[in-house]
Amino acid sequence: MRELRCAFTIALFLGGLFIPSAAEAQQAAKVARIGILTINRPAAPHLTEAFLQGLRDLGYVEGRNIAIEYRDAGGKVERLPALAAELVALKVDVIMGGSTPLALAAKQATRTLPIVFISSGDPVADGLVTSLARPGGNVTGLSSLTPERFGKCLELLTQAAPGVSRVAVLWQPGAVGERTEKDTLTGAEVAARALGARVQFVEARGPADIDKAFSDMTRARAGALAVWTTSMFVAERRRLVALAAKNRLPAVYTLREFVDAGGLMSYGHSQADLNRRAATYVDKILKGAKPADLPVEQPTKFDLVINLKTAKALGLTIPPSLLLRADRVIE
Repeated sequence: MRELRCAFTIALFLGGLFIPSAAEAQQAAKVARIGILTINRPAAPHLTEAFLQGLRDLGYVEGRNIAIEYRDAGGKVERLPALAAELVALKVDVIMGGSTPLALAAKQATRTLPIVFISSGDPVADGLVTSLARPGGNVTGLSSLTPERFGKCLELLTQAAPGVSRVAVLWQPGAVGERTEKDTLTGAEVAARALGARVQFVEARGPADIDKAFSDMTRARAGALAVWTTSMFVAERRRLVALAAKNRLPAVYTLREFVDAGGLMSYGHSQADLNRRAATYVDKILKGAKPADLPVEQPTKFDLVINLKTAKALGLTIPPSLLLRADRVIE
């Protein structure tokens, strides 16, 4: 009998070494896995950092209660479907899909895993959600670009560079859904016509097309430039700004990152703020909310940023009325 009690005691002791307690098991179960899908992460690391900071602000600590799985396409959009499939195979709890192409690739890879996006177009027209108020599937997030806002960019550009009769619009085919693409291009043409200017649409499908695009602009005697921002253009922002300066083209962008890189002016939301806000969607999903029930959020504040150094280099005098409207002026 004494031998049985001894054996039982030894078994309990050994079991205590190898079997985690209930509290330890519960703690381990709280580690959530987040998949982050990006097109060219090194080109804009501050955006990923903004998202991670948003998570930290909500109490998440990498290695303690969350684990991050990164998949980056290295600037090659065609790699996105395979990378999205990898995240799905890893059975992450939620995928941060970022821009429209990323979110679409993730949605094609799974109809069940939650996906959070920061769309650069109309998420309804692009097929990401059923409606803004009731997304209706496994995808939700934030929408950032509207055709009307691009028209506002053209208006501000013509005020900064009065007398411009032809504006080149640099765009990337396929960067957003077909409906958003059509609406934005049409909106730009209508806005330019109302301002007494003509638009010249110049496309660049990839970085290799950018030099030719600027050659086309100068050959057509464009007097100014408006850039329809995409992930690829953000990655190439310093090059775009340098080419605009070289060709003496006053340019407007929809993200302030271009002005920080030396561009003339921008009018739009803060992309970093949207990435930070995306963390709140991830938080709600990890706590049990369904993407179908989380309305798509749209930015309500748009900032006008003007770079006076660039204006001076271009020989422009920015009207005082425009400077008074600016949220930030770089001198």
